[in-house]
Amino acid sequence: MGEAGAATGSLAGGVAAAGSPMPEADPEAEAAKLLPFLAPGARADLQTAAARHVLALTGSGPGRTLLAGQEALLRALVELAAAPAPAPARDAARALVNLAADPGLHEPLLAAEPRLPARLLGRALDPQWPWAEEAAAVLANLSREPAPCAALMAALAAAEPEESGLERLVRALCTPGYNGHAPLHYLGPVLSNLSQRPAARAFLLDPNRCVVQRLLPLTQYPDSSVRRGGVVGTLRNCCFEHRHHEWLLGPEVDVLPHLLLPLAGPEDFSEEEMERLPVDLQYLLPDKQREPDPDIRKMLIEAIMLLTATAPGRQQVRDQGAYLILRELHTWEPEPDVRATCEKLIQVLIGDEPERGMENLLEVQVPEDVEEQLQQLDRQEQEQCVREQQERELSPEPQAEGAATT
Repeated sequence: MGEAGAATGSLAGGVAAAGSPMPEADPEAEAAKLLPFLAPGARADLQTAAARHVLALTGSGPGRTLLAGQEALLRALVELAAAPAPAPARDAARALVNLAADPGLHEPLLAAEPRLPARLLGRALDPQWPWAEEAAAVLANLSREPAPCAALMAALAAAEPEESGLERLVRALCTPGYNGHAPLHYLGPVLSNLSQRPAARAFLLDPNRCVVQRLLPLTQYPDSSVRRGGVVGTLRNCCFEHRHHEWLLGPEVDVLPHLLLPLAGPEDFSEEEMERLPVDLQYLLPDKQREPDPDIRKMLIEAIMLLTATAPGRQQVRDQGAYLILRELHTWEPEPDVRATCEKLIQVLIGDEPERGMENLLEVQVPEDVEEQLQQLDRQEQEQCVREQQERELSPEPQAEGAATT
C-alpha cells in the first residue's frame, strides 16, 4: 500500500528573474512551504496538491528523511489523515503508511503526535471511515517496533470499559463487511504484532473469550494473503505459551487441523493412513491447493513445531497424522528454507524422545558452546538455501518440445 504518486511542483516557490542564475533550492525550506497548504481551512485544491506532493516524497528514502525533520508538517499530515471527508485524507493516510514503513521514522512520528496510535486505531475501527484500511496499514507498520506497539496496547487498554479494545479489533477482523468501504485486511498484521506481547496473548488465549476459535477459519481466507498471514502469525505467537497447548490441541479449540489443512495437497492416502488423519483432512478434493505464500507456509510449520515442545503435545500431533501431511509437503515444497523448516519438524516427530528432564523443548537450557554450534549450523543452512534459490533462478528455462534453438 501507499506507493508514491507522481510528484507535484512546488506550491509556493517563486520563479527566477530572466537572465539571473537559478537559486539552489533548500529542500527543507521547500518542504516547510507545504505546511500552510496542509493546514485545516486551506483551499481544497491546494490541500489536495500538497498532500499528493508529500505522498510523492514518502516514496523515496531521501524524501522520508527530509520529512523526518519536519515535526510541524508531520503533525499537519496526521491531522489531515484523520480529517473528515472530503478532505484529501486518503493521500495523507497513504503518506503515513510509507513513513511508518521506515522504522527510523517511528520516533519522529510519535514525537510529532504522541497520540498517533490511538487516533489511527479509532479510524481503523470506525465502521464508516472510508480510509480505515490505510489507518490499519499504518498501525501494522508502526506496531512492528516495540515502542509504537506498546503505545497501541495502551490505546487498546484505554478503550470503552464495556468492550475492550482488543475485542473490538478482533470483531472487526472477523466480521465480514464490518466496514463497507474498507476490507480491513491489515488488521491481521496488527493483531499478529500485538500478539508478541504477553498481555495480548493472555487476552487471545482466554478460554472464556473464544478468540482463537474465531480466528481459525481465517487461516483459509481466500481473498487476502495479508489477512491470512496476520492470523497465522497470531496463532504461531500464541503457540509459544506451552501452558495452553493442551487446550489448543484439545476438542475445545482443535487447532491442529486448521494449521495442517493449508499445508495439505490433493494426495491420495491409503485407507489406513486416511484413518489416522482428522476428519477435515480426509478425502480432500483432487483440486485442493496448498497455501501459495511460502512465508505463511513456514509460519504454519513453526506453529506446529511449537505445539510439539512438550511430550504430550508431540504425542497429540503424531496421533493426528501430522507426519503424513508434512511428508507430502516436504516432497512438494519448492522453497529451500520452508523445506528445511519442514525437515526439522519431521525430525521431531519421528525422532527419539528427549531424555528425562528435557521433555519441554521451550524450557531446555542450551550451553553456550552448543548454542554457538547450532547458530553456525543455522547460518550454513541459510547459506545453502540461498545458493539453491539462486541456482534455481539462474537455471535456463526448459525449451518446449520440438522448439529449434537459434
